[in-house]
Amino acid sequence: MAPRISWIGLGNMGRGMAKNLAAKGPLDTPLTVFNRTTSRAEVFASENPNTKVASNLDDAIISSDIIFTCLSDDQALRETITGSLPNAKNKLFVDCSTVHPDTTTEIAGTLSAHGASFVASPVFGAPAMAEAGQVICVLAGPSSFIDRVKPYTTGVISKANIEFRDKEVRNASQLKVLGNTFVLNMVQTIAEGMVVAEKSGLGTEALQRFIEAVFPGAYVAYAGRMRSGDYHERAEPLFAVDLVRKDARHAMDMASSVGATMRGVQSADAYLTDVKAEMGARGDITGIYGAVRQSAGLHFKN
Repeated sequence: MAPRISWIGLGNMGRGMAKNLAAKGPLDTPLTVFNRTTSRAEVFASENPNTKVASNLDDAIISSDIIFTCLSDDQALRETITGSLPNAKNKLFVDCSTVHPDTTTEIAGTLSAHGASFVASPVFGAPAMAEAGQVICVLAGPSSFIDRVKPYTTGVISKANIEFRDKEVRNASQLKVLGNTFVLNMVQTIAEGMVVAEKSGLGTEALQRFIEAVFPGAYVAYAGRMRSGDYHERAEPLFAVDLVRKDARHAMDMASSVGATMRGVQSADAYLTDVKAEMGARGDITGIYGAVRQSAGLHFKN
């Protein structure tokens, strides 16, 4: 019989991955889902067959052999793991959250001390990629644990894996945090280019054509979201400003700990401060475009 699986955390990324796990995973029993906001879990279960809602965290842990977590930040992960400890023995925890590498090390040690196993599995990709099963999982931990997790990754929730077999679990979080700085710097570069193109008379359409010809993929998508006004019109952010700034802090701390600096991240974080002031919690990473516009004497909204 296949292991019983639970999924904890149904944010933008978690919903898509849990949906694919329920639909395509090698499950003999329904996927158990738990979210601190119970109504979100109930809506998810009503829309996705082969799922059931855990009434509380204890239920989610006790009824499962493998527990996937995908939570917003380090504190949420710590609280969930602490609440799981009374029932954690002999369970395998797989964490898909983006957290500080020190947090990953800490969580792994705490679970091990309580007789549980752990695999770090942060993911690269946007919510639309999670919905399509196209994220990339970064797996770190003992090979035997990774082998237990892989049937639920490639071809189910992900298109590929990057593996750190028998390496420190923090390696996965190190790569994830650094990888996110590439996205942040990309968004800042596009935003600054768009503003200069507009103010110089070149026009943003010309820059968009250049991006489409030379940098297809993510560059095109982010540029389109800026030019369309999506960055200030959407009701719910795709990559919320508070989460982006959390990742930026983690990256800058990683750099500082080894005597390095990340000036691009520092600059982008300053713009994100302005995004937060303008948009509040509704701010998205692409709101950097609005902040760059303001710094150049334009309105935040295009």
